[in-house]
Amino acid sequence: MLRNFCFLMSVLLPLFGGSVLANGDIAAGKSKSVTCSACHGQDGNGVESLPMQPRLAGQHAEYTAKQLRDYQSKARENAIMAPMIAALSEEDINDISAYYASLKGTIGSSSAELLETGETLYRAGNAETGLAACMACHGPSGRGNPAAKYPALSGQWAEYTKIQLMAFKSETRSNDLSAVMRDVATKMSKEEIEAVSNYIQGLH
Repeated sequence: MLRNFCFLMSVLLPLFGGSVLANGDIAAGKSKSVTCSACHGQDGNGVESLPMQPRLAGQHAEYTAKQLRDYQSKARENAIMAPMIAALSEEDINDISAYYASLKGTIGSSSAELLETGETLYRAGNAETGLAACMACHGPSGRGNPAAKYPALSGQWAEYTKIQLMAFKSETRSNDLSAVMRDVATKMSKEEIEAVSNYIQGLH
């Protein structure tokens, strides 16, 4: 069912692309994102000592913009982000999102110990528990689907991905479209979350 939903969204939403695409000024976004670099890195690829903060370089502008709006509306809550984005205008959000989308993302590495399990989960899911393959929505190389606001995952810190999956699993994060990620995460064991997060960090 989830696989069919993701496929349907990937087909239909591009038809309405004009209404979902963020239209920002990259140069202005670079200037406005200076304070963001402390957690997200000078080039948007994160800070190695802060793997709980996401890499934003290469992330779809539409997805980043949605998250910033959700932080403002408190649909997604984070004590660090709340004061950082409180005063952002819609123009600021679009500019910053466009800037990060323009940057080149880097790829990390995956631990060999968890690689096989993580790859299986990402590409095939788990038939016994009804877990859909991650690539059904995020693509075989983790590039996501910008029109559907499904994020690019390729190269994302394993720690950040794990934290977000656990938040979806506990429903302390609930700003996912049609509860798709909550449905996915509740079917995953902590060990599966660990493995797929590790795999995604090296995915390209």
